[in-house]
Amino acid sequence: MAVKIRLKRIGAKKSAFYRVVIADSRSPRDGRFIEEIGTYDPSKDPAEIKIDNEAAQKWMKNGAQPTDTVRALLKRSGAIS
Repeated sequence: MAVKIRLKRIGAKKSAFYRVVIADSRSPRDGRFIEEIGTYDPSKDPAEIKIDNEAAQKWMKNGAQPTDTVRALLKRSGAIS
Protein backbone atom coordinates (compact mmCIF):
# COMPACT_ATOMS: atom_id res chain seq x y z
CA MET A 1 0.00 0.00 0.00
CA ALA A 2 1.56 3.29 -1.15
CA VAL A 3 0.77 6.03 1.36
CA LYS A 4 0.79 9.72 0.39
CA ILE A 5 0.64 12.94 2.35
CA ARG A 6 -1.60 15.15 0.25
CA LEU A 7 -4.23 17.89 0.23
CA LYS A 8 -7.97 17.26 0.53
CA ARG A 9 -10.02 20.15 -0.82
CA ILE A 10 -12.98 21.47 1.15
CA GLY A 11 -14.75 24.82 1.08
CA ALA A 12 -17.05 26.57 -1.34
CA LYS A 13 -16.45 27.24 -5.01
CA LYS A 14 -13.70 29.86 -5.52
CA SER A 15 -12.84 29.89 -1.80
CA ALA A 16 -10.65 26.87 -1.39
CA PHE A 17 -9.60 25.47 1.97
CA TYR A 18 -7.49 22.35 2.29
CA ARG A 19 -6.82 19.65 4.87
CA VAL A 20 -3.45 17.92 4.90
CA VAL A 21 -4.21 14.20 5.11
CA ILE A 22 -2.49 10.84 5.03
CA ALA A 23 -4.17 8.68 2.37
CA ASP A 24 -3.69 5.59 0.26
CA SER A 25 -2.50 6.70 -3.17
CA ARG A 26 -5.34 4.75 -4.83
CA SER A 27 -8.13 6.59 -3.01
CA PRO A 28 -9.78 9.66 -4.61
CA ARG A 29 -8.61 13.20 -3.77
CA ASP A 30 -11.53 14.01 -1.48
CA GLY A 31 -12.28 10.41 -0.52
CA ARG A 32 -11.05 8.06 2.17
CA PHE A 33 -8.06 9.03 4.26
CA ILE A 34 -6.15 7.50 7.16
CA GLU A 35 -5.41 10.56 9.31
CA GLU A 36 -5.73 14.34 9.16
CA ILE A 37 -2.56 16.14 10.24
CA GLY A 38 -3.24 19.77 9.41
CA THR A 39 -4.91 22.53 7.42
CA TYR A 40 -3.93 25.02 4.72
CA ASP A 41 -5.86 28.22 3.95
CA PRO A 42 -4.45 29.98 0.86
CA SER A 43 -7.14 32.68 0.84
CA LYS A 44 -5.62 34.52 3.81
CA ASP A 45 -2.72 36.90 3.42
CA PRO A 46 -0.23 35.44 4.25
CA ALA A 47 -1.48 31.89 3.72
CA GLU A 48 -2.29 30.11 6.99
CA ILE A 49 -0.58 26.74 7.49
CA LYS A 50 -1.24 24.57 10.55
CA ILE A 51 0.47 21.17 10.45
CA ASP A 52 1.27 18.69 13.22
CA ASN A 53 4.99 18.38 12.46
CA GLU A 54 5.51 15.38 14.74
CA ALA A 55 2.78 13.39 12.98
CA ALA A 56 4.15 14.36 9.55
CA GLN A 57 7.67 13.24 10.50
CA LYS A 58 6.32 9.98 11.96
CA TRP A 59 4.47 9.15 8.73
CA MET A 60 7.47 10.05 6.55
CA LYS A 61 9.69 7.76 8.65
CA ASN A 62 7.15 4.99 8.00
CA GLY A 63 7.37 5.54 4.22
CA ALA A 64 4.66 8.09 3.36
CA GLN A 65 5.58 10.27 0.38
CA PRO A 66 4.41 13.92 0.37
CA THR A 67 3.17 15.45 -2.87
CA ASP A 68 5.12 18.40 -4.28
CA THR A 69 2.71 20.98 -2.84
CA VAL A 70 2.65 19.34 0.59
CA ARG A 71 6.45 19.09 0.57
CA ALA A 72 6.63 22.88 0.11
CA LEU A 73 4.10 23.39 2.94
CA LEU A 74 6.07 21.08 5.23
CA LYS A 75 9.24 23.08 4.52
CA ARG A 76 7.44 26.33 5.37
CA SER A 77 6.04 24.87 8.61
CA GLY A 78 9.42 23.44 9.65
CA ALA A 79 8.61 19.72 9.53
CA ILE A 80 11.39 19.08 6.99
CA SER A 81 14.44 21.09 6.04
